[in-house]
Amino acid sequence: METSETASEKVLETRLLSRFLRGLWSLTNRDLKKWYLAPTILLISLIQPVVWLGLFGNAFNLGKIFTGTSFNIPGLNIPQSVLNSLGNTLLTNTFGTTSYFSFLAVGMLAFIVLFTSMMSGMSIVWDRRFGFLDKLLTTPVPRGSIVVAKILNGVIRSLAQAVIVLVIAVILGMTLTYVNTWSVIVTFGALFLLGFGMSSLFVLLALHSKDWQSQMAIANLLNLPLLFMSNAFFPVSEMPSWLQAVASVNPVSFAINIGRNALLGIPSSTPIIYDFAYLSIFAVALGAISIILSWKLLKD
Repeated sequence: METSETASEKVLETRLLSRFLRGLWSLTNRDLKKWYLAPTILLISLIQPVVWLGLFGNAFNLGKIFTGTSFNIPGLNIPQSVLNSLGNTLLTNTFGTTSYFSFLAVGMLAFIVLFTSMMSGMSIVWDRRFGFLDKLLTTPVPRGSIVVAKILNGVIRSLAQAVIVLVIAVILGMTLTYVNTWSVIVTFGALFLLGFGMSSLFVLLALHSKDWQSQMAIANLLNLPLLFMSNAFFPVSEMPSWLQAVASVNPVSFAINIGRNALLGIPSSTPIIYDFAYLSIFAVALGAISIILSWKLLKD
């Protein structure tokens, strides 16, 4: 009798898993089609990080300031080679590299992941507004499939765009200290965890929202503080003490630390394994909360 019940439970579990995976694939593919079949959307989403790189990254040329003729002090006959050496030392001590453009470029990878993740939540709001979500909730598709599909959609889109931004950054002058399969895997592994956690957060917020304007306002309220209260633009050590406390727990900073260590050889203030552990907990916790709340908040 126990053997029969155990076999029945296994069959039921297998069916539930199969239903979950089929729903996950169908819903993820549906959302991705809206993106890869409309290349204009992809191009528009890349404009902002490319502008940051091409204009801000090159215009704010700290390397030129500290190693060029503008660093020469009037009245002091200091050889240019000495000034260049001093400037490179200042840059290295502050940013960990003599190329601020490269320093910023890794921050832009996290930038594109952060802002693309925002659309994961917007997708649920639009589906609810146009009635697709109501129809979907009348089907046997597990609620968890709906949430995870939205999260994976955001992650896949953000990683694809991060690859493009990285290629553009290299073309514009980014200097990679380490270029190998392992450094790329480590960098995009960190971006994956960041994207999964952020997409889960915005999906979680969207489960409560029925108005796209409110969802957009909340997303914009969170995105810019998360970006500027991280080490995307400046090292945490150069920030005010109160901002250091925030940046030191910001998941965006942890992903950037890993990327700069893997691609530029800039030492992280914490061990890389610790950074990965922090991002993993962040991603798993928010993903689990989103799935659990979907059982309660997504009702037909």
